[in-house]
Amino acid sequence: MGGVRELAAPFVAPGPCGVAVRDRLKHLTPQDERVLRAVGEHQGRLASRDLRVRCADGLEHGAETWASRKRDLTARSSSRIAGAITRATHDQWALARRCQAAHIQTLESGIRTLRHRLSLPVGAPGTKRAPGGYRSRSEWFHKSRRLAALEARHTAAVRDRQAGRVRVVRGGKRLLNTRHHLTQAHLTEEQWRKRWEAERWFISADGESGKRFGNETIRVIPDGEVSIKLPAPLAHLANAPHGRYILTSTVAFAHRGVEWADRIAANRAVAYRIHLDTERNRWYLTASWQRTAVRTVPLATARARGMVGVDTNADHFAAYHLDPHGNPVGDPHRFDYDLTGTATHRDAQIRHALTRLLHWARQTGASAIAIEDLDFTAEKTREKHGRRKRFRQLISGIPTGKLRARLVSMAAEHGLSIVAVDPAHTSVWGAQHWQKPLATPHRRMSRHDAAGIAIGRRALGHPVRRRTAPPPHDRSDRAGHRTVQAPPGARGREGTRPPATDHTPRGVPPNGTRKRQPSASKTVRDAPSTHQWVQDSLMHTG
Repeated sequence: MGGVRELAAPFVAPGPCGVAVRDRLKHLTPQDERVLRAVGEHQGRLASRDLRVRCADGLEHGAETWASRKRDLTARSSSRIAGAITRATHDQWALARRCQAAHIQTLESGIRTLRHRLSLPVGAPGTKRAPGGYRSRSEWFHKSRRLAALEARHTAAVRDRQAGRVRVVRGGKRLLNTRHHLTQAHLTEEQWRKRWEAERWFISADGESGKRFGNETIRVIPDGEVSIKLPAPLAHLANAPHGRYILTSTVAFAHRGVEWADRIAANRAVAYRIHLDTERNRWYLTASWQRTAVRTVPLATARARGMVGVDTNADHFAAYHLDPHGNPVGDPHRFDYDLTGTATHRDAQIRHALTRLLHWARQTGASAIAIEDLDFTAEKTREKHGRRKRFRQLISGIPTGKLRARLVSMAAEHGLSIVAVDPAHTSVWGAQHWQKPLATPHRRMSRHDAAGIAIGRRALGHPVRRRTAPPPHDRSDRAGHRTVQAPPGARGREGTRPPATDHTPRGVPPNGTRKRQPSASKTVRDAPSTHQWVQDSLMHTG
């Protein structure tokens, strides 16, 4: 096991830094909807123009160009709306740059793999850590064409990045491409058009501390009344003084409503966003704000009352409770979910499974949950996994980013800490050292349950390998060599103990001579016998 890389140390994940709650805008009048649509369309056009200007600036963007853009938007709306639009534009441009860098990294990884395999002879066997050559000359030829295509894409992507050019679509690239596949999406052109226009609207405003109720553009007062500051060209639609429009609908945040009310009562910043769900034809208002940075608990504190190790899989969470010493307690638990269907359905499934997991973790009395620090960003290409298409689809379907964010946020509300550990070899070592010993006629242990134990022990600072098993009944090695707990610093401590070769079974050394002469049997027999019964000597290996 000398080739195993050094494992990263476990760490406590930082808590959530933001909060978002949503409520439906019910009983809107036709006039209310006309005003909301007009505001969304007008500000959406301004946001599209601003994004085009920002993308044209590229790397030459500075404070002066930002101020110039904001002045142009202020003349068509207001200073606060212009500030919200420019900030949203900068966030979108920065996100596109990060995605561009990740795309270049993925292309480079694929190119390295293809070059390595193409450099080997056809049919050359691979190793555990490096793939071999391609199976046939036909496959070698097609992969050479694939390499040329990736190199061309990489060159174009690097050229764009050096020039500060990004590819951005307001409304989403996926929805844009859906326009060419309306039959597969079960949409008509009119339905797609409504969804596309709604996604490109812009009805949001950043909060501002010190202002009345924490927001001057979209204001929500304690009794739930919602009012909007209309842009200058739409001021004639106002039904209240100072160019404001008051909606007939009111909101009442059932979740975190007390926290929201405390913030607006103290005039602390709260950001709002109004959007239309075209599938349900419902309007929603989302309130969000930042939390004061919470100090992360020390790792020793998170380990004090034990740990719940969780193995993340494509269709379930496998969890096992461990005490502070790393001993499994009770039986394994499984929390299923289904990641097929729409994004809304998948998100609801993850949320429901995490809720059940957190409730059970609190019942165990543990103070933290251990989970693998998974990231499949650069690990799901077909160059890396070859023909394993089902495996690529499997890891692509696990929403690791959303799962981490949602788990940290939900665990903080339950008073639980999240400890992230290195995912290397948890399934293999867990199955090797824990699956069989814990299996009983009344307890079924899967490979994933054993991986949960390995994850929990790694988070607690213990080796994955279990403690020394008791010796066999006769204190010899003939019932199987024992598993020995190696110290944390020993190299290869997770490896399988090599079989004993210095003696043969029944305690007879290779030279055939015994260390001790056989003694006479003390068994009393009724009749004399010419053959003397003796007992084999025992090798004491205590």
